[in-house]
Amino acid sequence: MSAKPARATSAYRMKVETDLYVTMRDGVRIGVRVYRPDAEGRFPTLFAASPYQYDTDDLPHSPLFLWREVGPVEWYVGQGYAYVHADVRGTGKSEGSFGMLDRAEQQDLYELVEWAASRPWSTGKVGGIGQSYYAWTQWFMGIVNPPSLKCIAPYDGAIDPYRDIVYHGGVYGEFMTYWANMVRANNLHRAANRPTGKLLDQDLAREFITRQCLDDWWRERAPFERLDEIKVPVYSIGHWGKMGLHLRGNILAYEMLKGPKKLAVTGARDAFEAHDLFDKIEYHEKELLPFYDHYLKGAKNGFMDGPPVKLYVRGADTWRDEAAWPLERAKYVPYYLRRAKSGSVRSLNDGSLSTEAPSRAEGSTKFSYPDPGWKLGVVGFGPHGPDPVGRVLTFTTAPLARDVEVTGPIVLELYAASDQIDTDFVVKLSDQHPQDPAARKAGLQPAFTVVSKGWLRASHREKDEKLSTPERPFYTHVNPQPLEPGKVYKFEIEVLPASYLFKAGHRIRLEIANGDSPITDTIFSHLYLPYKVGTDTFHHNAARPSRLLLPIVAAARGRAAPKRRAKAKRSRR
Repeated sequence: MSAKPARATSAYRMKVETDLYVTMRDGVRIGVRVYRPDAEGRFPTLFAASPYQYDTDDLPHSPLFLWREVGPVEWYVGQGYAYVHADVRGTGKSEGSFGMLDRAEQQDLYELVEWAASRPWSTGKVGGIGQSYYAWTQWFMGIVNPPSLKCIAPYDGAIDPYRDIVYHGGVYGEFMTYWANMVRANNLHRAANRPTGKLLDQDLAREFITRQCLDDWWRERAPFERLDEIKVPVYSIGHWGKMGLHLRGNILAYEMLKGPKKLAVTGARDAFEAHDLFDKIEYHEKELLPFYDHYLKGAKNGFMDGPPVKLYVRGADTWRDEAAWPLERAKYVPYYLRRAKSGSVRSLNDGSLSTEAPSRAEGSTKFSYPDPGWKLGVVGFGPHGPDPVGRVLTFTTAPLARDVEVTGPIVLELYAASDQIDTDFVVKLSDQHPQDPAARKAGLQPAFTVVSKGWLRASHREKDEKLSTPERPFYTHVNPQPLEPGKVYKFEIEVLPASYLFKAGHRIRLEIANGDSPITDTIFSHLYLPYKVGTDTFHHNAARPSRLLLPIVAAARGRAAPKRRAKAKRSRR
């Protein structure tokens, strides 16, 4: 962040108009609250829409209220903006039925933007604002393209609810079921059971659980299906730590958008840090206000003149501008799964990860599940408490001789067989920190940082050949095919993009299991379902060389670059 102090002073006092109603084309009334300068004149408008009830805008900033994602409203008003917050159809003060981003809600966004632009206090220019669900509605604002919409800034915004959130690689995740029940309870429950809340009539949790494959219900709610319809400028802001929810959407949308666009990916390590950042005036002043000033006030501030991509490189803990994403200078290096023990971590196998290809005789590794040592998901407990890797498979490099930067999309090519007709692959890429010999002798596991994650349900292995690239396999999720027990398949697993510097002396570690845990994955964990009982076999020999493909970026001048094999360039396949 800049050392420049935030512009905390306000040019305007704030006036609040609440419980205003805007009538939609079908007669349904949408409740809105307007925050605007208490002054004569016209002001550009920031528009936010969610099912989280504008009545909760006054809640204190707290990790307990992660869905309070409107940003510093009063500060924006002080900078000369009106701010309109709508309860989407069927929630809060709005009439109708909540359909979660369905076509009715999308059309409402068009009409609400135009309503805001037509107010006597408005300049007629509107921009989208907000985090998470507010980012989803921004994608759809851009898709329905009301004439008065001039820009959107989806902060933390998935674009494909099936692939990005509920069924990672076809593997069912629990978060959205929790989310749907949270939204339902928040809309209904009131102090002393007062009957002023609203019961959301659609059972979204049922929809998430029963719709195991990608269908028209999911597609209707996926901005991914219609990104080419967005014409307004977009500032897509993601966070490396939001791997189970929004990260994939912000990055993939940036890649696919055709109009004016910028991408930033912050170093926020989890949902709490991403939420905290969006409440900070300093962040908005530095990153978002110039974007809005440029497109809504016509400010000649050069916002679009610089490099289009800004990445926080974790490990190095620094920001860096880039000319494109993915980085053209990144070269893919294969790291092969090997049988030899790394001697650095206690796990089911303690395998190695190496840039040297395996020999013909290296064989395979078996993984039987559920493991008797698991207690909460795939995490067991030892004498020192929870042990995230003690009862999973690991493949770990030797200590790195030089810094190694990994920046870009990642793929795991895995040769595997199962004695079942289906299985799940849950993989993690981690930075294993150096360990003091005394700590090792005392039985402690080495410290580590999770860098990225990937998932694939084996029966969902049918690729979408039109969308797939060597760096990102895409799956149709419409035609599940049982495995033939004992048959070896080659699976290509999308591991989410990362930008991370593995420092000299650290190790790169790959973890493989068929589940995860609330201990390690918090609210983005996956339910361990009854079909997951069996044995999988992972092959790692010359004939079936399972390997992790990492996009390696050469070191800056003055620092030695990691060695690369010549055959590992993008043309490898």
